[in-house]
Amino acid sequence: MSEFIPTKSSIDWLWIGLGVLFLFVYILVNEIDRWLAVTIPLELFIAGLFSIFAFNNYMIIYPGWQISFILARYPRKYFRWFATAFYVIIFIGLWRYNQFHPGVIGLDNANISDLVFPLASPLISYAVARSVIRRRQLSQTNRRLQAVVRRGERERIARDLHDTLGQSFSMITLKTELAKKLLIKAPERVAQELDDIAKTSRDNLQLVRAIVNDLHQQSLSEMMLEQGKNLAEADVVLLTNGENEATEWPTTVQAQLSAVISEAITNVIRHAHAHQAIITFDQTPTAYLVEVQDDGHSKSYVRAGSNGISGMQQRMQAVNGTFSIVHNRQGTRVSLTLPKEA
Repeated sequence: MSEFIPTKSSIDWLWIGLGVLFLFVYILVNEIDRWLAVTIPLELFIAGLFSIFAFNNYMIIYPGWQISFILARYPRKYFRWFATAFYVIIFIGLWRYNQFHPGVIGLDNANISDLVFPLASPLISYAVARSVIRRRQLSQTNRRLQAVVRRGERERIARDLHDTLGQSFSMITLKTELAKKLLIKAPERVAQELDDIAKTSRDNLQLVRAIVNDLHQQSLSEMMLEQGKNLAEADVVLLTNGENEATEWPTTVQAQLSAVISEAITNVIRHAHAHQAIITFDQTPTAYLVEVQDDGHSKSYVRAGSNGISGMQQRMQAVNGTFSIVHNRQGTRVSLTLPKEA
């Protein structure tokens, strides 16, 4: 831009205006995902004007790095389209520059070294972004596997409880009932005592069974492993916030939320046409909070013959929770709130 300042003609003012517009669009690309279909081509177009007509191959480095980094979250075909347009612009710019300044650019000329970074920036940026995403997803998967392993240990404990304490309590119940029939001394007192023992034994047996049932419910980690695979098969990038802390929530809470989150992710895959889904887990002193945000374009929440939305609402209402689904500038957001027990 320095070559246009101080301005000498209206053309200089035009290039300065395009530079300001480029800066504005560059910011929009970073801030508003839903406008990417417009802002990305516009940013590349402006940078292309500078490259082809102003012989400036430095400005195009910015979209080369920024846009490639963003497109790493999307299917590869979008990066291929961008990279094709990017390199076509650069080579057209070089061809025109050589037409106006023959011999200035050549393999034996130092100027060719100035093109190394513009040419390499999209590939480097895309590779770095994909590496970051893969490492993050691998880390998330490892945490889920660790949680599943811990859950396996809890299930082993549950089996031991059922096989040992459960049988013991059953035996106590049988023995006390038998003793009540056989005892003849002070029947007015013993019978009441034995009734209390039998009742306590039965209550404890039910408690053990309830614990076993709770431990067999699906955890968040198991659900995330399963749905993470489904999203990957649908070419949707899954990112999470607060997942590690959420795996420590009570088992019942995890099971109740897992069913609804699973349905929400299924809707993302089937209807949202999204490229990315972000699940945020959080809690307050009084409630557990979950948000599922995608970058899709679906606005129809109720479909004929579909029970997905109503099913999620009913599940949350059954446990005194809240459910909401809204369309925002990023896409669709599903919000879940489950109150903590007093």
